[in-house]
Amino acid sequence: MSVPVSKEYRKQSITVGFLFENNKSRVKWEPVVNVGLENKIVDKNLHRPGLALAGYVELFTFNRVQVFGNTEIRYLMSMPLEKRVQAFNTLFKFELPCIVITNGNTFDPELLKIAEDHNVPVFRTPLETTKAAYFLSDFLDDQFSPQTTIHGSFVDVYGIGLLFTGRSGIGKSEVALDLVERGHRLVSDDVVTITRKGESILIGTGTDLVKHFMEIRGLGLIDVQNIFGIRSIRFQKRIEVVVELMEWQPNGDFTRTGLDQNTTSILDVEIPHIKLPIFPGKNVTVIAEVIALNYLLKHYGYDAAQEFSKKLEKVIQLKSKGSGKRSIDYFEHDFE
Repeated sequence: MSVPVSKEYRKQSITVGFLFENNKSRVKWEPVVNVGLENKIVDKNLHRPGLALAGYVELFTFNRVQVFGNTEIRYLMSMPLEKRVQAFNTLFKFELPCIVITNGNTFDPELLKIAEDHNVPVFRTPLETTKAAYFLSDFLDDQFSPQTTIHGSFVDVYGIGLLFTGRSGIGKSEVALDLVERGHRLVSDDVVTITRKGESILIGTGTDLVKHFMEIRGLGLIDVQNIFGIRSIRFQKRIEVVVELMEWQPNGDFTRTGLDQNTTSILDVEIPHIKLPIFPGKNVTVIAEVIALNYLLKHYGYDAAQEFSKKLEKVIQLKSKGSGKRSIDYFEHDFE
Protein backbone atom coordinates (compact mmCIF):
# COMPACT_ATOMS: atom_id res chain seq x y z
CA MET A 1 0.00 0.00 0.00
CA SER A 2 1.25 3.52 -0.79
CA VAL A 3 0.67 6.69 1.21
CA PRO A 4 -0.73 9.44 -1.06
CA VAL A 5 2.10 11.82 -1.92
CA SER A 6 2.52 14.63 -4.39
CA LYS A 7 4.38 14.07 -7.63
CA GLU A 8 8.04 13.14 -7.29
CA TYR A 9 10.35 16.07 -7.88
CA ARG A 10 14.02 15.95 -8.89
CA LYS A 11 16.06 19.12 -9.33
CA GLN A 12 17.30 19.45 -12.90
CA SER A 13 20.30 21.71 -12.31
CA ILE A 14 22.02 24.17 -9.98
CA THR A 15 24.44 26.98 -10.80
CA VAL A 16 28.13 26.91 -10.00
CA GLY A 17 27.61 30.08 -7.94
CA PHE A 18 25.03 28.31 -5.78
CA LEU A 19 27.46 25.43 -5.19
CA PHE A 20 30.27 27.82 -4.30
CA GLU A 21 28.31 30.05 -1.92
CA ASN A 22 26.76 27.16 -0.01
CA ASN A 23 30.05 25.35 0.56
CA LYS A 24 32.41 28.16 1.53
CA SER A 25 32.68 27.19 5.18
CA ARG A 26 32.94 23.44 4.60
CA VAL A 27 35.24 23.26 1.58
CA LYS A 28 37.21 26.41 2.51
CA TRP A 29 37.75 27.22 -1.13
CA GLU A 30 38.51 30.41 -2.98
CA PRO A 31 37.96 31.43 -6.60
CA VAL A 32 41.12 31.45 -8.70
CA VAL A 33 39.26 32.20 -11.92
CA ASN A 34 36.12 34.07 -10.91
CA VAL A 35 33.98 33.73 -14.04
CA GLY A 36 31.11 31.52 -15.18
CA LEU A 37 29.27 31.37 -11.87
CA GLU A 38 26.04 31.06 -13.87
CA ASN A 39 27.22 27.79 -15.45
CA LYS A 40 24.85 24.88 -14.84
CA ILE A 41 25.66 21.68 -12.96
CA VAL A 42 23.34 18.87 -14.07
CA ASP A 43 24.97 15.81 -12.48
CA LYS A 44 25.47 15.04 -8.78
CA ASN A 45 28.66 13.04 -9.39
CA LEU A 46 32.22 14.37 -9.52
CA HIS A 47 34.81 13.55 -12.16
CA ARG A 48 38.60 13.35 -12.09
CA PRO A 49 39.79 14.01 -15.67
CA GLY A 50 43.05 12.07 -15.67
CA LEU A 51 42.29 10.07 -18.82
CA ALA A 52 40.95 13.16 -20.60
CA LEU A 53 44.22 14.97 -19.87
CA ALA A 54 46.02 12.03 -21.48
CA GLY A 55 43.87 12.49 -24.58
CA TYR A 56 41.24 9.77 -24.12
CA VAL A 57 37.88 11.57 -24.20
CA GLU A 58 35.54 8.81 -25.40
CA LEU A 59 34.07 8.40 -21.90
CA PHE A 60 34.77 11.92 -20.63
CA THR A 61 31.82 13.02 -18.43
CA PHE A 62 32.49 16.70 -18.99
CA ASN A 63 29.17 17.92 -17.54
CA ARG A 64 30.28 17.06 -13.98
CA VAL A 65 32.35 19.11 -11.55
CA GLN A 66 35.98 18.41 -12.51
CA VAL A 67 38.31 17.69 -9.57
CA PHE A 68 42.08 18.05 -9.91
CA GLY A 69 43.94 16.32 -7.09
CA ASN A 70 47.63 15.52 -6.62
CA THR A 71 47.52 12.83 -9.32
CA GLU A 72 46.23 15.17 -12.04
CA ILE A 73 48.50 18.04 -11.00
CA ARG A 74 51.64 15.87 -10.94
CA TYR A 75 50.75 14.39 -14.30
CA LEU A 76 50.49 17.90 -15.76
CA MET A 77 53.75 19.00 -14.12
CA SER A 78 55.54 15.98 -15.59
CA MET A 79 55.08 17.50 -19.03
CA PRO A 80 56.64 20.62 -20.55
CA LEU A 81 54.44 23.73 -20.57
CA GLU A 82 53.57 23.31 -24.24
CA LYS A 83 52.19 19.82 -23.60
CA ARG A 84 50.28 21.05 -20.54
CA VAL A 85 48.58 23.71 -22.64
CA GLN A 86 47.76 21.11 -25.28
CA ALA A 87 46.24 18.76 -22.67
CA PHE A 88 44.21 21.62 -21.24
CA ASN A 89 42.92 22.63 -24.65
CA THR A 90 41.71 19.04 -25.10
CA LEU A 91 39.54 19.43 -21.98
CA PHE A 92 38.09 22.74 -23.09
CA LYS A 93 36.74 21.35 -26.32
CA PHE A 94 33.87 20.43 -24.00
CA GLU A 95 31.60 22.67 -21.91
CA LEU A 96 32.85 22.16 -18.37
CA PRO A 97 30.79 23.58 -15.47
CA CYS A 98 33.77 24.29 -13.17
CA ILE A 99 37.13 23.02 -11.91
CA VAL A 100 38.13 22.36 -8.31
CA ILE A 101 41.83 22.13 -7.39
CA THR A 102 42.51 20.33 -4.08
CA ASN A 103 45.46 20.06 -1.68
CA GLY A 104 46.31 23.75 -2.16
CA ASN A 105 47.69 23.08 -5.65
CA THR A 106 47.56 25.62 -8.46
CA PHE A 107 47.69 25.90 -12.25
CA ASP A 108 50.14 27.74 -14.47
CA PRO A 109 48.96 31.24 -15.44
CA GLU A 110 48.67 30.01 -19.04
CA LEU A 111 46.23 27.27 -17.97
CA LEU A 112 44.20 29.68 -15.86
CA LYS A 113 43.95 32.00 -18.89
CA ILE A 114 42.54 29.14 -20.98
CA ALA A 115 39.87 28.50 -18.32
CA GLU A 116 39.01 32.20 -18.17
CA ASP A 117 38.74 32.45 -21.96
CA HIS A 118 36.27 29.54 -21.93
CA ASN A 119 34.23 31.06 -19.06
CA VAL A 120 34.99 28.14 -16.72
CA PRO A 121 35.48 29.04 -13.03
CA VAL A 122 38.38 27.51 -11.12
CA PHE A 123 38.31 27.08 -7.33
CA ARG A 124 41.13 26.09 -5.01
CA THR A 125 40.81 24.37 -1.62
CA PRO A 126 43.49 23.38 0.93
CA LEU A 127 41.53 20.20 1.74
CA GLU A 128 42.66 16.78 0.62
CA THR A 129 40.91 15.38 -2.42
CA THR A 130 38.95 12.71 -0.54
CA LYS A 131 37.67 15.19 2.06
CA ALA A 132 36.73 17.86 -0.47
CA ALA A 133 35.04 15.26 -2.66
CA TYR A 134 33.08 13.97 0.35
CA PHE A 135 31.73 17.43 1.19
CA LEU A 136 30.86 18.26 -2.42
CA SER A 137 29.32 14.86 -3.15
CA ASP A 138 27.18 15.05 -0.01
CA PHE A 139 25.90 18.51 -0.96
CA LEU A 140 25.22 17.58 -4.58
CA ASP A 141 23.48 14.38 -3.49
CA ASP A 142 21.12 16.49 -1.37
CA GLN A 143 20.42 18.83 -4.27
CA PHE A 144 19.74 16.16 -6.89
CA SER A 145 18.00 13.54 -4.76
CA PRO A 146 14.34 12.82 -5.58
CA GLN A 147 11.87 14.71 -3.41
CA THR A 148 8.16 14.74 -2.73
CA THR A 149 5.76 16.31 -0.25
CA ILE A 150 3.11 14.70 1.91
CA HIS A 151 0.27 16.02 4.04
CA GLY A 152 0.96 14.91 7.60
CA SER A 153 2.72 15.58 10.90
CA PHE A 154 6.26 14.41 11.55
CA VAL A 155 7.61 13.95 15.10
CA ASP A 156 10.80 12.55 16.61
CA VAL A 157 9.62 10.16 19.35
CA TYR A 158 12.43 8.60 21.41
CA GLY A 159 14.72 9.09 18.42
CA ILE A 160 12.33 7.35 16.01
CA GLY A 161 10.80 9.38 13.18
CA LEU A 162 7.01 8.86 13.22
CA LEU A 163 5.12 10.28 10.24
CA PHE A 164 1.41 10.68 11.02
CA THR A 165 -0.92 10.60 8.02
CA GLY A 166 -4.69 10.46 7.57
CA ARG A 167 -7.55 12.51 6.24
CA SER A 168 -7.71 16.24 6.90
CA GLY A 169 -9.16 17.02 10.33
CA ILE A 170 -8.63 13.57 11.84
CA GLY A 171 -6.26 14.91 14.50
CA LYS A 172 -2.68 14.59 13.24
CA SER A 173 -1.63 18.00 14.55
CA GLU A 174 -3.26 17.41 17.92
CA VAL A 175 -1.38 14.12 18.34
CA ALA A 176 1.88 15.83 17.37
CA LEU A 177 1.21 18.67 19.81
CA ASP A 178 0.50 16.23 22.63
CA LEU A 179 3.77 14.41 21.89
CA VAL A 180 5.69 17.70 21.96
CA GLU A 181 4.11 18.55 25.32
CA ARG A 182 5.39 15.18 26.60
CA GLY A 183 8.96 16.10 25.64
CA HIS A 184 9.26 14.83 22.07
CA ARG A 185 10.38 16.93 19.11
CA LEU A 186 8.39 18.33 16.20
CA VAL A 187 10.00 18.17 12.77
CA SER A 188 7.14 19.45 10.62
CA ASP A 189 3.38 19.83 10.66
CA ASP A 190 0.88 19.88 7.79
CA VAL A 191 3.43 19.74 4.92
CA VAL A 192 6.41 17.38 5.13
CA THR A 193 9.11 17.49 2.45
CA ILE A 194 10.67 14.05 1.93
CA THR A 195 14.06 13.46 0.31
CA ARG A 196 15.49 10.07 -0.58
CA LYS A 197 19.13 9.70 0.45
CA GLY A 198 20.89 6.83 -1.25
CA GLU A 199 18.63 3.89 -2.02
CA SER A 200 16.77 3.30 1.24
CA ILE A 201 16.84 6.35 3.51
CA LEU A 202 14.05 8.93 3.64
CA ILE A 203 14.71 12.27 5.32
CA GLY A 204 11.76 14.45 6.30
CA THR A 205 11.83 18.19 6.92
CA GLY A 206 9.51 21.18 6.96
CA THR A 207 9.11 23.92 4.39
CA ASP A 208 10.88 27.27 4.71
CA LEU A 209 7.53 29.02 5.14
CA VAL A 210 5.82 26.80 7.71
CA LYS A 211 8.89 25.60 9.65
CA HIS A 212 7.65 24.82 13.19
CA PHE A 213 4.29 26.58 13.12
CA MET A 214 1.19 24.50 13.81
CA GLU A 215 -2.46 24.99 12.99
CA ILE A 216 -4.76 23.78 15.77
CA ARG A 217 -8.43 23.88 14.86
CA GLY A 218 -10.32 26.16 17.23
CA LEU A 219 -7.10 27.84 18.38
CA GLY A 220 -5.28 28.89 15.23
CA LEU A 221 -1.57 29.09 14.49
CA ILE A 222 1.00 28.51 17.23
CA ASP A 223 4.80 28.70 17.23
CA VAL A 224 6.02 25.47 18.81
CA GLN A 225 9.61 26.63 19.24
CA ASN A 226 8.68 29.81 21.13
CA ILE A 227 6.09 28.08 23.32
CA PHE A 228 7.98 24.90 24.23
CA GLY A 229 11.59 25.95 23.66
CA ILE A 230 14.41 24.96 21.34
CA ARG A 231 14.45 21.35 22.62
CA SER A 232 10.93 20.81 21.23
CA ILE A 233 11.98 20.99 17.57
CA ARG A 234 14.43 19.58 15.07
CA PHE A 235 14.92 20.54 11.44
CA GLN A 236 15.15 17.11 9.85
CA LYS A 237 14.81 13.45 10.78
CA ARG A 238 14.88 10.05 9.14
CA ILE A 239 11.38 8.67 8.51
CA GLU A 240 11.16 5.21 10.09
CA VAL A 241 7.46 4.47 10.65
CA VAL A 242 4.28 5.74 8.98
CA VAL A 243 1.31 5.86 11.35
CA GLU A 244 -1.98 6.27 9.49
CA LEU A 245 -4.78 7.56 11.70
CA MET A 246 -8.15 6.07 10.73
CA GLU A 247 -11.68 6.15 12.13
CA TRP A 248 -12.60 3.01 14.03
CA GLN A 249 -14.80 0.62 12.09
CA PRO A 250 -16.01 -2.72 13.48
CA ASN A 251 -15.13 -4.49 10.24
CA GLY A 252 -11.91 -2.58 9.64
CA ASP A 253 -8.74 -4.36 8.58
CA PHE A 254 -6.55 -3.67 11.61
CA THR A 255 -3.61 -5.75 12.82
CA ARG A 256 -4.26 -7.72 16.02
CA THR A 257 -1.04 -9.70 16.52
CA GLY A 258 1.63 -7.81 14.63
CA LEU A 259 3.07 -10.99 13.11
CA ASP A 260 2.58 -9.62 9.61
CA GLN A 261 4.31 -6.26 9.16
CA ASN A 262 2.68 -3.98 6.61
CA THR A 263 4.77 -1.53 4.62
CA THR A 264 4.09 1.49 2.45
CA SER A 265 6.13 2.83 -0.46
CA ILE A 266 7.42 6.40 -0.52
CA LEU A 267 9.83 7.31 -3.33
CA ASP A 268 10.27 3.55 -3.92
CA VAL A 269 11.44 2.98 -0.34
CA GLU A 270 9.46 0.53 1.80
CA ILE A 271 8.60 1.92 5.26
CA PRO A 272 6.75 0.12 8.11
CA HIS A 273 3.10 1.17 7.98
CA ILE A 274 0.72 1.02 10.95
CA LYS A 275 -3.01 1.62 10.59
CA LEU A 276 -4.11 3.04 13.93
CA PRO A 277 -7.88 3.16 14.56
CA ILE A 278 -8.95 6.07 16.74
CA PHE A 279 -12.13 6.97 18.61
CA PRO A 280 -13.05 9.40 21.42
CA GLY A 281 -11.19 8.60 24.63
CA LYS A 282 -8.43 6.56 23.04
CA ASN A 283 -4.95 7.65 24.18
CA VAL A 284 -3.26 7.89 20.81
CA THR A 285 -0.24 9.71 22.22
CA VAL A 286 0.76 6.87 24.54
CA ILE A 287 0.22 4.36 21.74
CA ALA A 288 2.49 6.47 19.51
CA GLU A 289 5.20 6.30 22.18
CA VAL A 290 4.78 2.53 22.36
CA ILE A 291 5.04 2.30 18.56
CA ALA A 292 8.41 4.07 18.75
CA LEU A 293 9.65 1.90 21.64
CA ASN A 294 8.47 -1.28 19.94
CA TYR A 295 10.32 -0.25 16.77
CA LEU A 296 13.46 0.23 18.86
CA LEU A 297 13.06 -3.26 20.34
CA LYS A 298 12.72 -4.76 16.86
CA HIS A 299 15.76 -2.81 15.72
CA TYR A 300 17.77 -4.43 18.52
CA GLY A 301 16.49 -7.89 17.72
CA TYR A 302 13.44 -8.39 19.97
CA ASP A 303 10.02 -8.85 18.34
CA ALA A 304 7.23 -9.23 20.91
CA ALA A 305 4.81 -10.80 18.41
CA GLN A 306 7.39 -13.39 17.37
CA GLU A 307 8.28 -14.17 20.99
CA PHE A 308 4.62 -14.68 21.90
CA SER A 309 4.17 -16.90 18.86
CA LYS A 310 7.12 -19.06 19.98
CA LYS A 311 5.67 -19.39 23.50
CA LEU A 312 2.25 -20.29 22.11
CA GLU A 313 3.76 -22.93 19.86
CA LYS A 314 5.68 -24.38 22.82
CA VAL A 315 2.52 -24.59 24.95
CA ILE A 316 0.65 -26.32 22.13
CA GLN A 317 3.45 -28.86 21.78
CA LEU A 318 3.35 -29.60 25.54
CA LYS A 319 -0.43 -30.00 25.43
CA SER A 320 -0.13 -32.38 22.52
CA LYS A 321 2.28 -34.51 24.58
CA GLY A 322 -0.26 -34.72 27.40
CA SER A 323 1.74 -32.78 30.00
CA GLY A 324 -0.31 -32.39 33.20
CA LYS A 325 1.78 -29.58 34.65
CA ARG A 326 -0.18 -26.71 36.14
CA SER A 327 0.31 -23.42 34.31
CA ILE A 328 0.07 -21.40 37.57
CA ASP A 329 1.62 -22.68 40.81
CA TYR A 330 2.47 -19.65 42.96
CA PHE A 331 -0.81 -18.52 44.50
CA GLU A 332 -0.22 -20.33 47.82
CA HIS A 333 2.67 -18.11 48.93
CA ASP A 334 2.18 -15.09 46.69
CA PHE A 335 5.71 -15.27 45.28
CA GLU A 336 6.87 -13.00 42.47
